[in-house]
Amino acid sequence: MKQINSFKKPILIAEIGINHNGSVNLAKKLILLAKKYNFKLVKFQKRNPDISTPEYLKTIKRETPWGYISYLDYKKKLEFSYKNYLEIDKFCKKIGIQWFASAWDIESQNFLKKFRLKYNKVASAMLTNKKLLEVIAKEKKHTFISTGMSTLKDIEYCVKIFKKNKCNFTLMHCVSKYPSEDNDLNLSTIKTLKKRFKCDVGYSGHEKTVSPSIIAYMLGATVIERHITIDRTMWGTDQAASLSEDGIKVLTSTLHKAKDIIGGNKFKKVYKKEIPLLKKFKYWD
Repeated sequence: MKQINSFKKPILIAEIGINHNGSVNLAKKLILLAKKYNFKLVKFQKRNPDISTPEYLKTIKRETPWGYISYLDYKKKLEFSYKNYLEIDKFCKKIGIQWFASAWDIESQNFLKKFRLKYNKVASAMLTNKKLLEVIAKEKKHTFISTGMSTLKDIEYCVKIFKKNKCNFTLMHCVSKYPSEDNDLNLSTIKTLKKRFKCDVGYSGHEKTVSPSIIAYMLGATVIERHITIDRTMWGTDQAASLSEDGIKVLTSTLHKAKDIIGGNKFKKVYKKEIPLLKKFKYWD
């Protein structure tokens, strides 16, 4: 029988981001959590805060686990060094999972080149950063492009750069609210992006729940990216918009069996195990 759908098991990305709070040990726990539930990739964020922090934010003070410090100093506390990432790189290779990161400035993108990663990521906030996009696209690595805070015109601007450089990409439908409410998500945009840009489209979610990711897959998302955390009440701006282990377990178990549940035959069929029941209930000739 002819198969009529193109559902495949989605690529699962565990977004660690800055949920490690500057701790390599916590990062390793999150990597192990992703590995336990069969994520293909774990993702970090890489910045040079001196470059990527807007000037007006640098001196604003805030309460942090490191005290009442400036926003710039807080951002620096979250950054991993080359030595830190080397340790993470070795750890990922040891347990058999790939990592990559979104760079927020050109210096950070060049930093990531040292690790010969298979993938790149464009963060939503960087979608119109032409100089950075050119550097990323010229590497010609498959790139996941998040589209939060962006208009179709913004996305088109970015896509042209990647097509010009013949760099493969997946657009990621995204709403940059932390956390997002269900009525913010507008998952129908997945189909809009597929039709408009003729490319694979994934979903990067920031909601508290699991069901939108499942629905995104049903709408054709080929990649599902979700922030993960050890504890959603932990300090940090992204923790509440992340999935802890219970949510991760529901998400991955459902997505890994979804393709089989959906099936692929266009014909209605009667299964062998249905026949005895038919005989049992049919009382007419």
